[in-house]
Amino acid sequence: MTEPTTLAAGAVELHLRARRDAGRGLLMPYLTGGVTPGWTDHLRAFAAAGADAIEIGLPFSDPTLDGVTIQQSSEVALARGASTRRILAGLSGLPDLGVPLVASTYYNLVLHDGPEAFCAALRRAGVDGLIVADLPVHEADELAEVAAGAGVELVLLASPVTPQDRLAEIAARSRGFVYAVSLMGTTGERAALAASAAELTGRIRQVTDRPVLLGFGISTPDQAREARRHADGVVVGAAVMRRVRDGAGPDDLRAYLTTLRQALDQECDPPP
Repeated sequence: MTEPTTLAAGAVELHLRARRDAGRGLLMPYLTGGVTPGWTDHLRAFAAAGADAIEIGLPFSDPTLDGVTIQQSSEVALARGASTRRILAGLSGLPDLGVPLVASTYYNLVLHDGPEAFCAALRRAGVDGLIVADLPVHEADELAEVAAGAGVELVLLASPVTPQDRLAEIAARSRGFVYAVSLMGTTGERAALAASAAELTGRIRQVTDRPVLLGFGISTPDQAREARRHADGVVVGAAVMRRVRDGAGPDDLRAYLTTLRQALDQECDPPP
């Protein structure tokens, strides 16, 4: 299919494309903003471990797509007084980590301040991309336009049950990358990569050359290596947050993510 050409690729997509085209498997770890007093130190550890982008969750009181681990992390962050404004203030004080930052949240938080103010605040804080988990493509027009105007790339999600015509629309309208949800369910660690992951990423690749990152249920080096055979890279959230909740510090997280980085770097059959 022919993709729209009205919007040029932004910082997230250019960065991920360049690394993918150089043969690198992409790694995007997730952290709930404000979950610990020194939460921004974890982001530095992510970059040091070889992350290609970093996802920062803006905690919401009703995270319907998140499993228990990230739900609890959001509750902890909110109990500590975390808010979108405070999290973005923390990001504003960071030195350049050398990789794009992608905020993720739910549409209620976007509506709270209004799309214009919300996206402008993201950009001032150095955030390059935005994932809104409960925003379907057919309702994304306003936010997509506002985000693009602010220089923020709106990433859309695709699931195993997304019809092919809708999948083509998602792939064409997503910016930065396409977030492939590996299974029907919530986030969380699982024993094996879902069988639906390969079929979904294959269908996405029929309609776009945009980078595809696979998320939901990826937590081990073996799972990352398997995901790399189908997608350009992985999103790792619950496994990181479980370690944070268990008291892991930046060095611990760096060591864990390094094992995933090494798995992604190992030779495997690249995505077709």
